[in-house]
Amino acid sequence: MDIEDKLRIITTGLEEVITESRLRSMLEEGRKLRGYIGVEPSGLFSIGWLIWAEKFKELVDLGIDMVLLEATWHAWINDKLGGSLENIRVCAEYIEHCLRAIGVDTGKVKLIKADRMVEDPNYWTLVLKVAKNLSLARIKRALTIMGRRSSEASMDFSKLIYPCMQVADIFYLDLDLCLGGMDQRRAHVLAIEVAEKIGFKKPVALHTPLLIGLSGVGRMDVASMSEEDWVSVKMSKSKPETCIFIHDDETAIRSKIRKAYCPPREVRGNPITEICRLLLFKNGYKLKVERRNAPSLELESYAELESLYVNGEIHPLDLKEAVAEALIEKLKPINDYFNRNNDAYRLLKILEDTTITR
Repeated sequence: MDIEDKLRIITTGLEEVITESRLRSMLEEGRKLRGYIGVEPSGLFSIGWLIWAEKFKELVDLGIDMVLLEATWHAWINDKLGGSLENIRVCAEYIEHCLRAIGVDTGKVKLIKADRMVEDPNYWTLVLKVAKNLSLARIKRALTIMGRRSSEASMDFSKLIYPCMQVADIFYLDLDLCLGGMDQRRAHVLAIEVAEKIGFKKPVALHTPLLIGLSGVGRMDVASMSEEDWVSVKMSKSKPETCIFIHDDETAIRSKIRKAYCPPREVRGNPITEICRLLLFKNGYKLKVERRNAPSLELESYAELESLYVNGEIHPLDLKEAVAEALIEKLKPINDYFNRNNDAYRLLKILEDTTITR
């Protein structure tokens, strides 16, 4: 496979690459690249997480040495799953099963728990080196990587250590590529900025888009929304009524989609059209829309859907019903995996009985 094909596969579907020119240079070197994603084990897997998970699979399939950092200590600092490390570790195992369920060959992935890294004094040396090259103001602005606003920095001091740990993770693991949602952008930018100051190579950041929650963006003006605003409205497992989980049954999916925000003729800030754009129209998928007062449609691209929707040729309710059925179809292989794998099913049931905390 030539460089252009590799570049296309890596960048397709991303919101941002920092920077594409450095990514091209890395590919031109001809060496095997090493990438990662750091994931907080924080609860049930939502369809919002499928966006980064499917890109992770593409990178693994491309032959990039990918690391899944199970950010157990990070989740503990961030008070996830009630701040219980035992629950967080259970969730880390569950996430491994989720990735297998969507087709990731975890035999080709290096699975690393933060528990192991924090036992190494060299890791904490890196954390301090990073901290000495960042101002307190920069650290507070980076708190969006935790799904929090910078104004929440007064909660407890450990939260201020988190960004330094995430930057140190990148150097400790000797990474070329950092994969994450747009909510991880500030940590990746910090890593790029301090890398050469402390003797490390600059990583390339690959950012996937965020899927907004089913309640939409509320009264906010989409055009003027800040980075923190977008993080605040992303699909969150701590708000289950606005979130679709990969294990939701058909009834739950149809009910949640039916109640979702979906303004007519508007795609900006519309979670239903965003599900189509970010999750459904992939690999030649065709969306079937049954219309009450017009012939049914078979849409081959998001661009086609958007054009018809903004012109009022597809009613929101018709689109919702089509999206619900498409999601049910997409999630069926995942649910089949959990139903036939006893260990995966056991872990799922443990997490379903665990309180999800923000």
